[in-house]
Amino acid sequence: MNKHLTYGLIACILLVSAPHAAHLPLWVSAECGALLLWRGYLTYRAAPLPPRWLLLGITLVSVAAIALPFHSLFGREAGVTLLILLSTAKLLELRAARDATVLIYLSCFIIITNFFYSQSIPTALFMLFTLLVIMATWVHLHTGDLKLKPRLRLAGVLLLQAIPLSLILFVLFPRVQGPLWGMPQDAYASSGLSDTMSPGSLSKLSLNDAVAFRVTFNGTVPPRDQMYWRGPVLWDFDGSTWTRGHNATLLPPELDDAASVVDYTVTLEPHNKRWLFALDMPGKLSITADLAPDFQWLSRNPVNARIRYQASSFLSYRANLEEPPPQMRRALALPRGFNPQARKLAAEWRAQYPDDDAATVRAVLGRFNRGGFEYTLEPPLLGANGVDEFLLQTKQGFCEHYAGSFVFLLRAAGVPARVVTGYQGSEYNALGHYYIVRQSDAHAWAEAWLPERGWVRYDPTAAIAPARIQSGLSAAVSNTAVLPFMARNPPQWLRELRFNWDALANQWNQWVLGYNPETQFAFLTRLGMENITWQKMALNMLAGIFILVGLFTLILLRRLAVRSRDPVQTAWLK
Repeated sequence: MNKHLTYGLIACILLVSAPHAAHLPLWVSAECGALLLWRGYLTYRAAPLPPRWLLLGITLVSVAAIALPFHSLFGREAGVTLLILLSTAKLLELRAARDATVLIYLSCFIIITNFFYSQSIPTALFMLFTLLVIMATWVHLHTGDLKLKPRLRLAGVLLLQAIPLSLILFVLFPRVQGPLWGMPQDAYASSGLSDTMSPGSLSKLSLNDAVAFRVTFNGTVPPRDQMYWRGPVLWDFDGSTWTRGHNATLLPPELDDAASVVDYTVTLEPHNKRWLFALDMPGKLSITADLAPDFQWLSRNPVNARIRYQASSFLSYRANLEEPPPQMRRALALPRGFNPQARKLAAEWRAQYPDDDAATVRAVLGRFNRGGFEYTLEPPLLGANGVDEFLLQTKQGFCEHYAGSFVFLLRAAGVPARVVTGYQGSEYNALGHYYIVRQSDAHAWAEAWLPERGWVRYDPTAAIAPARIQSGLSAAVSNTAVLPFMARNPPQWLRELRFNWDALANQWNQWVLGYNPETQFAFLTRLGMENITWQKMALNMLAGIFILVGLFTLILLRRLAVRSRDPVQTAWLK
């Protein structure tokens, strides 16, 4: 076997396997690296290949080692691991052109498996480069001593010729709902908001500047201080952690005097949870989802794929004026034996305003506003009576400290209240004309139930650090060094570069990754195709392929005819 061809095949297996290193067991990556180095050494030294019994032993041990932890040799993780390991081992029995052909085909297949874990633009570009190397190796297999530059040029021409065919297949191939063989691992790259909240949970999430979702408004855009993106609503408190618990009613929520409607489109990144985010207070959603009694939209299944939906919300409303008694009891429940000083403080306010819940709420907000509190991402640790320590000693906290202690004080004073988590604010991308909501925009606020007003939103963070609501996190914290670099007000050119990349990624998400059956039907309708069925799309696809192949065939025949105009050859042909 040609030495340079063997090096090319080693490069092919290395390039298609390297992106899997983060997902493979460590011992598999180590074994594959050792086998590749071994094959490269044997080629360099022109040494004989190992005997078949040794390769058979390595294969059997490796297969058994894969089957034990995965309990199977089938499925995405086990199948990909087995395929990469056996492809690497195949290099050690590379003796004939048939073996080289098998390795090239295996390399092409492993490229597909990379998209099981990531479908981003960098992954696609790297796979395109890898495919160029594979094609150049394939050309080398069939041309012998052709030098590197001509091989690369020929491989590049073949890939360019494949682009029109790929476009026809992409546009017209009938789409199925959902991606092939499960979701890419991007779906689990960022877990986002949880259905629990404890001191430090949101402050950790705020250090992540990954995109949570993107929003395009249809018409009026609300001001930033009204951009509260509603997520999990937390009712139950055990002394340290707030949780969603179980709703005590199945009655749907109701809005009265709803006004100031806002229409928008959300492109939600996968977060492996059921909640869908909508502007407070949510009205309608264009996809199938359940609206919980506390106005939280819930998907029927975990959001493991990027989804897009239209929504409408109301900025002015009265929510659930007739809240069922079981829910009201939940909104007043507190664990016994915790935070006696906070309870005493709340009792004083209750005695001062015995029949005026709104005045009690204002008194609590005044305490936060004038109590010398500090908004920080690095609050001190709290003990068993965390609310007491926070209110009377440390006075340093993030939004979860303020929202949680605010609701505790209201409940202790007899005012029904609950914690709402989600995101606050957004970042406008003028290039793409949409708004970006990041994980660093994670926020917690409170809702109190008042007679004749229903659930009213109160944000104690706004009383401590109004800059957080009006301008964002970087404007509210004193130590911006703990924030992600791009959240520290970087230079304008760097921000514009980031917006350009995000706009490109958004178009990639919408038109490539998001090219689902609905998008396909809408696109083909705009192209003039009517009464679209999968049979009609398949026929049009086959027709396009035949026309394209026929066109390329005519071009090649014409070039051959031009090259064969030698007078002697023409006379001989006659």
